[in-house]
Amino acid sequence: MTAPHGPDARITSAIPPRTVFPAAEDFRSTHGDEAPCITVRNFSFWYGTHQVLHDLTFSVPQRAVTAVIGPSGCGKSTFLRSINRMNDLIPETRATGELIVEGRNVYERGLDLVAHRQRVGMVFQRPNVFPKSIYQNVAYGPTLNALIPKADVPDLVEDCLRRAALWDEVKDRLHSPATGLSGGQQQRLCIARALGNQPSTLLMDEPCSALDPGATAKVEELILELKRDYTIVIVTHNMQQAARVSSLTGFFESGVLVEMGPTRQIFTAPTHERTEAYITGRFG
Repeated sequence: MTAPHGPDARITSAIPPRTVFPAAEDFRSTHGDEAPCITVRNFSFWYGTHQVLHDLTFSVPQRAVTAVIGPSGCGKSTFLRSINRMNDLIPETRATGELIVEGRNVYERGLDLVAHRQRVGMVFQRPNVFPKSIYQNVAYGPTLNALIPKADVPDLVEDCLRRAALWDEVKDRLHSPATGLSGGQQQRLCIARALGNQPSTLLMDEPCSALDPGATAKVEELILELKRDYTIVIVTHNMQQAARVSSLTGFFESGVLVEMGPTRQIFTAPTHERTEAYITGRFG
């Protein structure tokens, strides 16, 4: 067979030969009539006088994985942290437009930030376990927020650890320090801890960048399992990872959403030349 030539060949070469896209070929028909989990309308964001995000408008479907890709400094993490108002911790920030999660603008006055961050969990680039036991890491949030009766906390901890594919590895040492776990186990514990707050949405900011390939594979398998019950938005520099785990992919450049669409389309037939240049390694 003659090797393909032209732009399609360059794009295909950016994807490993055995990449299996999530079962999302019928993505539009599956999610088309369902209200989005997150709706972004003309959303812009500034650090002081520096504008980082420019008039973003798109939506994120429920119970799917949406990947955000793009070069360093393009605003990916800023956008992710805007969803659960983590940027509020930085002085002199401001936002305009609307960022609506489950029907409510997260920047409206009177928003209960504690309740909002409970619904929108976050997993960071590096595992940030509490200096407590494995059990206490997962139990801390639901106990502090009185989400369930105290007697039900052990069952919730077990359920979250099972959902995070960690239970079988730690069930005999639940009261050992979480800092004694491997990096990959700590990251899955952070996911279990986020699940303990009973969120509807999970935000993941490069969750595998500090992990080895084996641990990365386990986290990716976990993401594919969790999307059955949760809306997941993941920021990643690993385009193969985006191809493996996401149904929808958005490409950011200089704080602008250049293109967004079903992952298979973005990686095999992008409509914008800047997207093609980025995924084929000719970006510059």
